[in-house]
Amino acid sequence: MNLTIEKCLREIWFAGVDAVRGEGSVKTALTDFDLPKPDQIISIGKAAADMLSGAQLVFGSDIPAMVVTKYGHSQSLPGSVRTIEAAHPIPDSNSLIAGREVLRVVKQCPQGSHLLMLVSGGASSLVELLSKGNTLADLQTENSRLLASGLDIGPINMCRKEISQIKGGKLLSHFAGASVNVLAISDVEGDDLSVLGSGIGQGPKNPQFSFSPYIVASNKVARDAAAARAASLGLNVVVNAESLYADVYELAVKIADELRNGPTGVYIWGGEPTTILPSNPGHGGRNQALALALAEQILRMDELTVLVAGTDGTDGPTDAAGGLVTSKTWTDKAALYLKHADSGTFLQSRGALFKSGPTGTNVMDLLIAAKH
Repeated sequence: MNLTIEKCLREIWFAGVDAVRGEGSVKTALTDFDLPKPDQIISIGKAAADMLSGAQLVFGSDIPAMVVTKYGHSQSLPGSVRTIEAAHPIPDSNSLIAGREVLRVVKQCPQGSHLLMLVSGGASSLVELLSKGNTLADLQTENSRLLASGLDIGPINMCRKEISQIKGGKLLSHFAGASVNVLAISDVEGDDLSVLGSGIGQGPKNPQFSFSPYIVASNKVARDAAAARAASLGLNVVVNAESLYADVYELAVKIADELRNGPTGVYIWGGEPTTILPSNPGHGGRNQALALALAEQILRMDELTVLVAGTDGTDGPTDAAGGLVTSKTWTDKAALYLKHADSGTFLQSRGALFKSGPTGTNVMDLLIAAKH
């Protein structure tokens, strides 16, 4: 592997992620929008801890705050913050505990109060309160089915809303205070608040309070920052597009074809690919699958290096963000791993896993490719 090219791709990817980290995005938004000091903060999602830190930089740490995030994503929080960690991408019992607690906090907000909600991707799994007749086992089975179906996040979250008492604007229908401000880091196409977190921060129909939502970070912001970093390294940015919205195999063919026929330089794509999982998937996620599928497509194309990774630092139920592949990554053995959704195992054996650790944000995925 060309270490110079690998280093460049890593720098470009991290530049994109740095531009959308929760702490800085929230701090900037609160300052720019001049929002009032809240009486209560609720932060939900993979970036919840970092987003709360941004709010505390502006308002101080004396405001009652609650955080719901993924396991291992709240180490930086002070002990005074009510914190619940839960499972992602499949909910667990802590997700239901979090749902009950979040609803309790919202209901307890008094008249005249101001609530600040901080929302990021992952909330669909991390917090839930089921409608009557549904159990945790039902929820887990349905989520597993949806995630393996190859559907994109819009239809998946529509199904999630139907069995929830707090998604799709239902949570804030219980708010009796004066105002709700929602700051969101978007991990969905179109930055639609009704889709993000299955609408956990969506306002109810005809709210009886002032409701103001803001998207404070998105895939576009990350891609533009990545492009700026590439340019600062003296590299020509050929493509900067949000178009990773198809099956990983379809995308691998399309991307490889564009790289094969395009000029030298850096190609930047964002979005959220889909994949259909077998009944007993192995170790890996959609980014690792796309990386390995691309490795096959660029076999013997020595001028190409590709990094594809989730901006949250985790890809599916793994501790890797994605993969970094070249023309030499693929071998004949890889096909079986790809078939069994075990791309992570193969990539690890080839030294091609990409690990960033938790990033404090989540704006879908970034694919950075270099033709050199």
